[in-house]
Amino acid sequence: MYRARKYQHRTDHLQRLRRIILRNINTILFDLDGTLLSIDMKAFEDIYYSHLAKSFSTLMPPEKFMPLLSGAVKTMVQNTEEKTNETVFLEAMVKEVGENLPLFQAQFTHFYQTGFSRLKEAVHKNEAIHEALATLKDKGYTLAIATNPLFPKEAIDQRIAWAGLKKEDFAHISYFEESHYCKPNLAYYKEILTKLQKHPEECMMVGNDALEDLVSGQLGIKTYLITDHLLNRYDVPIEADAKGNYQDFLSFAKTLPPVAPQ
Repeated sequence: MYRARKYQHRTDHLQRLRRIILRNINTILFDLDGTLLSIDMKAFEDIYYSHLAKSFSTLMPPEKFMPLLSGAVKTMVQNTEEKTNETVFLEAMVKEVGENLPLFQAQFTHFYQTGFSRLKEAVHKNEAIHEALATLKDKGYTLAIATNPLFPKEAIDQRIAWAGLKKEDFAHISYFEESHYCKPNLAYYKEILTKLQKHPEECMMVGNDALEDLVSGQLGIKTYLITDHLLNRYDVPIEADAKGNYQDFLSFAKTLPPVAPQ
């Protein structure tokens, strides 16, 4: 009996502590691929790179184009200067393709407007995340899409639509053309906080990547790891404030208190 009371006391204490920790949160940041968008990332990447390489085959053979693309993306991810991701990407491209850059830009635009939609076949419908978003919105939480801004606006907007979401429900969306950094650079998260005019302790990051999403915790942002499409490419220790599948996150969203009026 004593042990049961002691266990219950500890449980009650942890629940009170959890409520105190989450009390200041009024903003939820969401990753897109594998989080808001229920998607098989391996299937997505296989289809994406296959169609993209084919789309550019008239300008450059795949065996040359894919390393070129990979190098430009790597440069963008590693950038620490205050340049937009688009600028960094194009600067890396022009070093390799020179005066042909406008042709490559036009082909990227054509691909994202006409061929990118084929990737929708890797997307799975998920009602739990929709209900969780509706619950958080009704409770007054500020919602933002903190996707890694490696894609042009056209591609990000399409993926938001595939998820069945409305852009106007989000106070911020990270775009390639506007963002200056990429995940897992902490400057990426600092930039979002600045744009939203929020402090780290007011925010929670929800994502499925053990490195790119959970690194935000180093700033004091609370973290929730979605495990359905868990990514841990670098086998980093998983250090999340909470974790669970889509249904678990829905239950979690329902337990969060309404945002107090400012």
